[in-house]
Amino acid sequence: MGEGPWPHFLSFSSFPQIDKYLYAMRLSDETLLDIMARFKKEMKNGLSRDFNPTAIVKMLPTFVRSIPDGSEKGDFIALDLGGSSFRILRVQVNHEQNQNVLMESEIYDTPESIMHGSGSQVAFRSCRECLGDFMEKKKIKDKKLPVGFTFSFPCRQSKIDEAILITWTKRFKASGVEGTDVVKLLEKAIKKRGDYDANIVAVVNDTVGTMMTCGYDDQQCEVGLIIGTGTNACYMEELRHIDLVEGDEGRMCINTEWGAFGDDGALEDIRTEFDREIDRGSLNPGKQLFEKMVSGMYMGELVRLILVKMAKEGLLFEGRITPELLTRGKFNTSDVSAIEKNKEGLHNAKEILTRLGVEPSDDDCISVQHVCTIVSFRSANLVAATLGAILNRLRDNKSTPRLRTTVGVDGSLYKTHPQYSRRFHKTLRRLVPDCDVRFLLSESGSGKGAAMVTAVAYRLAEQHRQIQETLAHFSLTKDMLLEVKRRMRAEMDLGLKKETHDKAVVKMLPSFVRSTPDGTEHGDFLALDLGGTNFRVLLVKIRSGKKRSVEMHNKIYAIPIEIMQGTGEELFDHIVSCISDFLDYMGIKGPRMPLGFTFSFPCKQTNLDVGILITWTKGFKATDCVGHDVVTLLRDAIKRREEFDLDVVAVVNDTVGTMMTCAYEEPTCEVGLIVGTGSNACYMEEMKNVEMLEGTEGRMCINMEWGAFGDNGCLDDIRTIYDKMVDEYSLNAGKQRYEKMISGMYLGEIVRNILIDFTKRGFLFRGQISEPLKTRGIFQTKYLSQIESDRLALLQVRAILQQLGLNSTCDDSILVKTVCGVVSKRAAQLCGAGMAAVVDKIRENRGLDHLNVTVGVDGTLYKLHPHFSRIMHQTVKELSPKCNVSFLLSEDGSGKGAALITAVGVRLREGSS
Repeated sequence: MGEGPWPHFLSFSSFPQIDKYLYAMRLSDETLLDIMARFKKEMKNGLSRDFNPTAIVKMLPTFVRSIPDGSEKGDFIALDLGGSSFRILRVQVNHEQNQNVLMESEIYDTPESIMHGSGSQVAFRSCRECLGDFMEKKKIKDKKLPVGFTFSFPCRQSKIDEAILITWTKRFKASGVEGTDVVKLLEKAIKKRGDYDANIVAVVNDTVGTMMTCGYDDQQCEVGLIIGTGTNACYMEELRHIDLVEGDEGRMCINTEWGAFGDDGALEDIRTEFDREIDRGSLNPGKQLFEKMVSGMYMGELVRLILVKMAKEGLLFEGRITPELLTRGKFNTSDVSAIEKNKEGLHNAKEILTRLGVEPSDDDCISVQHVCTIVSFRSANLVAATLGAILNRLRDNKSTPRLRTTVGVDGSLYKTHPQYSRRFHKTLRRLVPDCDVRFLLSESGSGKGAAMVTAVAYRLAEQHRQIQETLAHFSLTKDMLLEVKRRMRAEMDLGLKKETHDKAVVKMLPSFVRSTPDGTEHGDFLALDLGGTNFRVLLVKIRSGKKRSVEMHNKIYAIPIEIMQGTGEELFDHIVSCISDFLDYMGIKGPRMPLGFTFSFPCKQTNLDVGILITWTKGFKATDCVGHDVVTLLRDAIKRREEFDLDVVAVVNDTVGTMMTCAYEEPTCEVGLIVGTGSNACYMEEMKNVEMLEGTEGRMCINMEWGAFGDNGCLDDIRTIYDKMVDEYSLNAGKQRYEKMISGMYLGEIVRNILIDFTKRGFLFRGQISEPLKTRGIFQTKYLSQIESDRLALLQVRAILQQLGLNSTCDDSILVKTVCGVVSKRAAQLCGAGMAAVVDKIRENRGLDHLNVTVGVDGTLYKLHPHFSRIMHQTVKELSPKCNVSFLLSEDGSGKGAALITAVGVRLREGSS
């Protein structure tokens, strides 16, 4: 039997008479693997909403969400109730260079009132007195220190500072406590005494306390294990698997309460007659059956029952049976440990058995040692199987082929039994060969751990408060949004009026587009689309009549950065060479075709085919363009090439192009909106309100250039320090302030600045600012959209952050997601407030009580972001209740719109000639 779960000296031949008895206690690896699988299933049931009510292994959420990260500091009190004594500790955690933890403790007898008292009032009275005594001794009555309470019984928690006792275990029996919140009971008792105050911040199970104590020294620790009077384990589970707790992000420590494994009969095949006898004589028959096969409270008793039975059958002590041998509690687990010691084990056996009056022979001593070994070895094997199931689960959760982890351990049996830990580790390695486990002994029990949990809870509460306080600057009330709407409206009026137009920041530029398409447009048109790093040339074939159709062909050309920032001639020569390539590609070089030019930069138009560039935006810087007519620049470049001629009919802003594209499908579309790299809007205004132009009849599309809203300081009261930072470091500081709070090009920058600040304040990335985080522009719109997608599990958010070179924990990822959400929500609301001003102006222009209108929309942020459009629509609805606004996504961008405007222009030109 060299290999396998038993040491060679326990081979069958040497102790035939004992093996007949204890054969059932020898568990093969096959059986242990089977038990491991059963326990794994029990864990799954305990975590699931449907099975938890009937599950035996309760898998209780502890609301402890992370192990210590070393930044815990402060002065705490820890109470430890659940064993033979009641400990009170003062724990001072100081995290200067050498993670310093100062502990002073007092040990009190566990109050009789809590062991067997009657009534919930009485139960915690003596705890209160002990705590009062402790505070007096330490002179800290007036300090109101945060208290962590280690309470080693199965409790239901719905938050970290409450614990509803499910059932007493380990000979505790005080009545009136089960089903009530022990924190409330203790607080009530303290209040009644009235001369000191205690702020109970956290309640933890001793198992969790052990994990946290060890976690302070080893960040890899994610399992807590107790093998002492009782037995239990806890581990860090993924929140998404914990049905009983809201949310699916991050992790939470689960207290398995594994002592109850088998209470439904799942272990009947391996329980022996001795296990049944122990259970019958216990305070809680039928309960904690696994614990009764494993833990120190019952082990000595198991051995005693076996010895009695063997003596009765004449196999030991020549059949002598003494009153001592028949007395419960005369043979303890400490005796088992003494008998199994390597050198003096047999000597100890003789002493202990002599004390029981059975006059043992040398053979008797050897046999008793053998019995002890089998009983304690079975315990180690069973715990290895259940722990193996937890480790397997951790490995599955992380989906890694090998798990490296640390288990924090405490408990008298594990600590004092001479062979237990070695055998236990050995079996575990065989059962889970793909796990590398380090065992860390908890030196200071669970008190330090309770202080850690308290410190973490305290730190998280404080951090949470500071984070909320910071992010509150981004939250806009309905009143604030109505104020933004009112200001946008005021700025629109200033831009339209003759005497204020020059000073106005929202320029309200006439586009000379006087009507939306009516369906009679016909012909072949070229369209150019320049507005970002790419440049598109399109051929658009529009057919009118019954079979109205638009057929489009296009090709995309890049604009190198040196041309974006070179001379104007270079830029327009590049554009014309791209057009030339396209005409060849389509085989249409020859006839002079009408062309519409989508030019997405602020232009002052004096006619449909004249657009004087007011200013470059979006990273363009070409010289000799600002103040010039871009149509003339284009015509000059075509002349310079001397290869083909084009009829430039219209220069169109992309917003206007978008409106026209959508209006071709939907006649009620009279507003255009772009929310992409930049942001802008246009709408059909009454000519009588456009004071810059002659004539009062009909309407004209106004290109608002609303990105500049706020450039006169009218939004300063809602701009945050982060908005100001983004503006200061941008290419056009002080300009396009509204756009910088809304559009894709800048949202990522706002997020990045918040993340840097949070990292400096120690809320993120362990306080380490990495190179990527210092890099401007790393958070592109697509990343923000992915991070905020509801379908993404946290691991995927971490993966995105990893791609960006940011090593994040689960907690980091949650915070990053929150920050993205806050920033994009504000963007959508601000955009909605601007839009509300526009649709209400149209409604008032027309003297309507109710307006139905459609907005044509384009832009990556609007299209890709999972929540932007929904929040924006909602905001418009709330701020303009008298307008029924529909939003139509422009499928074909603004190129088709430019062609339609060109077609309308050609039609009007031919009509007037």
